[in-house]
Order: sequence, then C-alpha cells, then structure tokens
Amino acid sequence: MKNEKDYYLTTAITYTSGKPHIGNTYEIILADAIARFKRQEGYNVRFQTGTDEHGQKIEIKAKEAGIEPKQYVDQVAGVVKNIWDMMDTSYDRFMRTTDEYHEKQVQKIFKKLYDKGDIYLGHYEGKYCTACESFFTESQLVDGKCPDCGGDVHDAKEEAYFFKLSKYQDRLIKHIEDHPEFIQPVSRKNEMMNNFLKPGLQDLCVSRTSFKWSIPVDFDPKHVVYVWIDALTNYITGLGYDADGNHGELYKKFWPADLHLIGKDIVRFHTIYWPIMLMALDIPLPKQVFGHPWLLQGESKMSKSKGNVIYADDLVDIFGVDAVRYFVLHEIPYDNDGSITWDLLVERINSDLANVLGNLVNRTIAMSNKYFDGIVENKNVCEDVDQELKDLALAMPGKAIAKMDELKASNALDEIFNLLRRTNKYIDETMPWVLAKDETKKDRLATVLYNLIESIRFSAVMLYPYMPSTATKILDQINTDQRDFESLKEFGKYASGTKVVEKPEMLFARLDPKEIAKKVEVIEAKQKASIKAVKEKQETEAKQEITIDDFSKIELKVGKVIKCEKHPNADKLLVSQIDVGEETPRQIVSGIADVYKPEEFVGKKVIVVTNLKPAKLRGVESQGMVLAGGDKKVLGVVDAGELPVGTTIR
Repeated sequence: MKNEKDYYLTTAITYTSGKPHIGNTYEIILADAIARFKRQEGYNVRFQTGTDEHGQKIEIKAKEAGIEPKQYVDQVAGVVKNIWDMMDTSYDRFMRTTDEYHEKQVQKIFKKLYDKGDIYLGHYEGKYCTACESFFTESQLVDGKCPDCGGDVHDAKEEAYFFKLSKYQDRLIKHIEDHPEFIQPVSRKNEMMNNFLKPGLQDLCVSRTSFKWSIPVDFDPKHVVYVWIDALTNYITGLGYDADGNHGELYKKFWPADLHLIGKDIVRFHTIYWPIMLMALDIPLPKQVFGHPWLLQGESKMSKSKGNVIYADDLVDIFGVDAVRYFVLHEIPYDNDGSITWDLLVERINSDLANVLGNLVNRTIAMSNKYFDGIVENKNVCEDVDQELKDLALAMPGKAIAKMDELKASNALDEIFNLLRRTNKYIDETMPWVLAKDETKKDRLATVLYNLIESIRFSAVMLYPYMPSTATKILDQINTDQRDFESLKEFGKYASGTKVVEKPEMLFARLDPKEIAKKVEVIEAKQKASIKAVKEKQETEAKQEITIDDFSKIELKVGKVIKCEKHPNADKLLVSQIDVGEETPRQIVSGIADVYKPEEFVGKKVIVVTNLKPAKLRGVESQGMVLAGGDKKVLGVVDAGELPVGTTIR
C-alpha cells in the first residue's frame, strides 16, 4: 500500500529527434520546482524523466547522419541529459526506452494484452505522416497536409496489431467523471471528453511493419511495437514493474503516480490511451495528469524551420541558470501559453531579480556590516510598521503552498515577490540611514535590520524550489541554518546575534539591453547560417545526378489545354482540362495564375507528366503536372510547338 507521504512525479519523455529548445525545457524546470517543493513539505519524492528513442523518424535521421540508430539516440539522449543537468534539475531517474529492462517488459506487456484479447491483428490504411508517425483519414487533413505538423502525408497500408480502446471507453468516462481532478486544467478534461471519448473511440494501431527501429513483437518478428505501448509504459517500467508480477520495490512503493506532467499537445495520449492500457493490465491509474501550456517565441510556436528557436544553453550563457528558471516559471500561466523574447527576459531580470531581490539582499547585508559589523540582533524595539511586514511574511508561505497545490507556480512566485516588494518598502518606511545618525535609536535600527534579514530568510526558503542556487546563496550570506518550511511558522527564528557575510555576492546585476542585443545577434546569425546550410544540403541532394533508368520512369506527353478556370479556393492556382491523346482529358492543377489568365491558357500546347500520382491541391484533384520554366517564380510553361497531341517526349 502506497504511503501518503510518497510522491511520484514524471515528465513526458523527450523524443530524441533533436536538441530540445527552451519550450521543451520548461517542462523539466516546472517538474523540478514541484519536486523540490514537495520535498520541502516533507514528501519522499521520486522524480523521473528521460527520452523516447524509437520510431521511423529516428531511423530516417540516423540514416541521414550516416550512423546506426542506437548511436544516434545515444548522442541526442546525451544532449538532453546535459541540458536537464545544466538547468539544475533534481531527477532521480533518467529513463531511456532503449534500456534493456524496459524493452523486455514492453514485449511482455504486448504479449499479455494480446493473450487477453485486448490486442488483435488487422490492417491499417490511410494518410501517413512520417514526422508525427501517425495515420489520418482524408477528412482529418488540413489542405491535404498533416493536421498536427502541417507536413506532407502519403498513402500507406500495412498489417498491424490494434489495441481495443473502445472496450474500455465507458469505464474511462466514468473514472473521469468520478475523479474531476484526474485531468487538469479543466479545459483539457472538457476537450478529451467532448472531442474524443463521448463521440466514440477507434481502436489504436500499436505495431508497425514499415520500419525496424523499435522493439520487436517477439511472437511476430515482422512487427515492431509502435510508440504508444513503448513510450507510455516507461512510467511503470522505470519503477521496476514486471508484467509477470515480480515487481520491484520502487513500483510497490510509488505507484500509482501522483502526477504526470506533460505538454498540452499530448494530453490525449496520457488521458485516453495510457489509462486504458493500465485498465487492461489491471493497474491503478495515476492520480493526476496536468497538460501544461506552451512557451511561445513572441506569439509563435518555436520551430527550427522558422528560425525562431531559443535554446536553454544560449539563455544560460547570457543570463545564468536561476534567471532562466525564474523567467519561464513566472511567465507561463496555469492554463494559457506564455511568451519569451530576449527583450522580455532583460526587462523581467532587471525589474524583479536585480531591483526587487538582488538589491534588497545586497543593501540589507551592507547596512548590517556598516552599522553593526555584520552582527544581526533582535532588540525588540517595535513599532506599528513592523507588524504589517511580519503578518505578510507569516501569511506568505501558506498562500504560496496553496498555489503550488494547484500547480500554479507563477502565482506562488508572485506571493513570494509580494513579500520582497513589501520588504523593500519597509526600508523606505523605516529609513535605517536616518536611524543610524541618532545614537538613541541604535536598538530600533538593530530591530529594523533584524526584521529585514528575517523577511529575506522567509523569501529565500520559499524561493528554493524555483531558484535553488540563488536561495542557497542568500541563506549562506545571512548565515542561517533555518531553511525548511517548519521554520516559517513563526517570525523570529533567525538566531539573534548571527553575523552575516562581510562582502555579499551580487546576486543579479542590471543588464544593458544594448549589450544583450549584440550577444543575441551572434546567436541568431549562427542559427540562420545553420538553417541555410541544411537547406543547401537538401537542395544539393535533391539535384543529384540520375541514371537513364531513373529518367525512363517519367512519362511525358504533349497535351492541349481545352478548358481552364480559376481554382475556387486558391488565387494562384488554375484548374485545366488537358487533352493528352487519351479517352478523357486530364484535370491538372497548376500554380500559374500569376502568369496566365484562364482564357489565355486555353489552346496552348504543353508538356505534361502523365504518370504522376494524383494529388489533391486545396481540395481539387490534379492528375498530372505541366512543365514550366523558372526558378522560385514561374515565368512560363514549356511550349510543345507543332508536336501532335499525345506525342511521347523522350
């Protein structure tokens, strides 16, 4: 039986297709803040993260890099782990889906579900997106493209094993209705219920035969286990779950998970696919799944192709680890996307970290050294203004804890900084520099400085989960061992007579926006150069020499345009009926409306690629391609001259 003080927290495992950006990194920072917070509350925390390392996309990327898939994922997993470590995250287990124990358990889980009748053999047919490793129906496509990533799709059909989601649909609906806290925020719960569960679930494809880089289905080796059963089960295999029932001690101690922290884009997988798998395995469901919002670059989602990606290591090089942690935790609301720009970072660091926090700590310690040789004593010479500060300090931990219980880290930080701002105001109200000029006010001055140091201690103790290095520096500089939540139950636990450090370290210096802009220009120039190099490589590869056999695969014929009109949904496209000497004319969609009016195109002799696979362009089928001249812009179609309609071009 799980102890109520044992707390199991997981992040999603990062897909090893490339280096994670700051939006991806936000999740591990938030998870770490929650883990550290829970430890300070007295919980025995198990914190797991890791990498998802199988799939067709990895297989392709490894081939492009000229290395084996395992070598490729080893490299990327190393990059991910280095970034997580750089961000000072306190995970207990870095899980990899290529771990031998995990792979063996996935095979056993797959077989267990198959033997139970919850997995069966069938066929899958539809539009397939390699980048997302997902099938879609025609109606799910957006302008003929993948609805998730906007990339190209292609027809695919293959034998596959399916998991009976539909069998457990009603049971999952009841669980969600009985446990309103299971999916958070509420908007994500409503989306899952209304868009997926209540309309009815389709059974889930859980194996593939078109690639090899995954875990083999041991009783049918031509199949490999598809992403869902492989990736999602890491949350239990990482604890030592055994499909045969011989579970490890960590599994017995920590399952069910208290929190799966994931991005809002993968809520469906974690709140529908995953709980149904657990139901089929007779395993308790996690207590809560929180789908956090995204961190956008300005107003846009970060994308390497857009060239607007910001990486954690670049941010840390300029601003430091704790400044980056503070920014992303503070700037992303509970259920709305947050925004990051270089200018916003500078503004937030200067206003909050340099002015409010750093300046307060620095000048308070400096005054203690100047007026009392660093000795901080509580002389209890109190005035009315003191009580307001004390009351706010005593109320702050409870308010911050209440916000964190709801996973509202940004709001919890606001409560801490409210106290820091009030403490700065207290300096202005008490004016220690004036008190220091009056020998009769010496004990009052000592009391004021004691109150300032104690208020700083309250703030630093509560800041630790979010900014562990900074909080530790503050507590070291004021030389206190009172560092846990228990010590905040009364104002005055800071030991009177303690000596603070003689020369406090500057926590956060004010930043010059112009100097930061110069550094950003260097980073962005490197990114642009990298994107340009990739594009040039792709263009070079696309223009590689071909053999006569390659060319012979292309069928070119002379055609005559007999009818032409504008595309109903696209200004740059024309829809033509072209006679190529066959029984019926070909309908061909061409991006030439900038060059030809429909009536001008009728009657032209053109050259048509006639064995091109039909495709829908903005909802209209095109049964070939007209050859045209030009580079990035069409200058005109190739004229077939006097050649008869239907002539084959060789």
